[in-house]
Amino acid sequence: MTRLAAAPASGAFPPASGPSPGAIPGLAAAPQPMSLTRWFGLVALACIASLAVSGALLMSWLVTQRMLWQEASLTREFVHSLMLVEQPLQAWFRQGQGQPQPPPPGPVLLAFEHIARMPDVLRANVYNRQRQLTWSSDPALIGRRFGPNDELDQALAGAVVVERKAEGLQPPKPEHVRMAQPLFVEIYVPVLDSASGQVVGAIEFYKHPRQLNLALTELKRWIVLGAAAGAALLFAALLGLVRRADRVMRQQQRALVQNETFAALGELSSVVAHGIRNPLAAIRSSAELALPSGDPLAAEAARDTVAQCDRLGTWLRELLAYTRAGDTEPQPLALAPLVQSLMQDMARDFDRRHVGASADLADTLPAVRGDALGLGQVLRSVLANAMEAMPQGGRIRVQARSSANGRRVLLTVADDGPGMSAQQRAQAGRPLYTTKPHGLGVGLALARRVVERAGGQLAIASEPGRGTVVSIELCAA
Repeated sequence: MTRLAAAPASGAFPPASGPSPGAIPGLAAAPQPMSLTRWFGLVALACIASLAVSGALLMSWLVTQRMLWQEASLTREFVHSLMLVEQPLQAWFRQGQGQPQPPPPGPVLLAFEHIARMPDVLRANVYNRQRQLTWSSDPALIGRRFGPNDELDQALAGAVVVERKAEGLQPPKPEHVRMAQPLFVEIYVPVLDSASGQVVGAIEFYKHPRQLNLALTELKRWIVLGAAAGAALLFAALLGLVRRADRVMRQQQRALVQNETFAALGELSSVVAHGIRNPLAAIRSSAELALPSGDPLAAEAARDTVAQCDRLGTWLRELLAYTRAGDTEPQPLALAPLVQSLMQDMARDFDRRHVGASADLADTLPAVRGDALGLGQVLRSVLANAMEAMPQGGRIRVQARSSANGRRVLLTVADDGPGMSAQQRAQAGRPLYTTKPHGLGVGLALARRVVERAGGQLAIASEPGRGTVVSIELCAA
């Protein structure tokens, strides 16, 4: 196990307190993006629900009509079979053609009684060609003629007519006395002469088909359930596709905004580098010339000047590296020597800031995939942030461990600083976001970009008053 100790440093992550992050002057805020998932969900839900309801209603109507027609067909077959078997019934109907209808004799009355006792029949009315009601299960109606009746006219013309009626929903007809059941079926069946095939009368049935109503209720329930299940499945499938497309578009939008920011920073960095580097080099050279002087105070001031010039130079390199495309392919890299070298280079800064720094590196760390210069900048930026988060001093702990399968290496940098709020933690790593009075807001963004470019991940865990832990997960080479 390799352990390293050093002294103070500056800067962990943005302190919990401090000025609010600034924005780039002259850049307008981006318009609020449309929530594709929400709008699609609302519109698709309304459309799919409308289609499901319409389809269920149409299917229910078609099924009802088909079942009613089946009931009417069975009733017609019964009447036709009765006419073929009951000869007195045929003879009695023939007598009513063109002359007054005689009262039905006993055999005919018996046949009518059989009709009235058919299953589910509430009432039966028998009409002759002259539209006279010649027999009814309700004796009070016998012998009467009623006003216009389109259904009766169609039956006398040879058609079977069936309607499902609800008591009180249709305009009442004179022959409609109040039914015992609120829902019933009205069927008109033409009576055909078995010899000539001509229509000799019509029979009107009022039926309450219990089995039919139960079957229709069950079918409608399944139709509604099927329509609801189909609508839910369709909505879920479409919403899943749109949510995925929305996420992809948002990622592409963020990448586009980032690329535009990189382009703007690239132009800015070239101007800054050109305008600062030459004067900065001159200042550093002058300070180096003052180092051999015999005055200790002057030598210390010169060393500080050189250190600050180096720090400004590091900021410029970070800014340039942040906008660089990164053409270098990740190579196998020994992590422990890189961490040890950085800790030694920053030992003087740690000491000046009264920060104790220690490294706990496993002896069996595998090599990781990355670029030495890029990962070095990442660690330097993270350690500098840890130092600056503890202006009164503190401790920085660096640890590195490999995963159980040896495919990943986890490097953590923990500090004793004030930590970050949830809002600061969510914003950390965004380009140009910083809470430092003189920060550029590119250090952590650069670190995340370099780590992700090497196939790794960078995460931040922090709570106010409990410090900050930066976890860098890298791929083993």
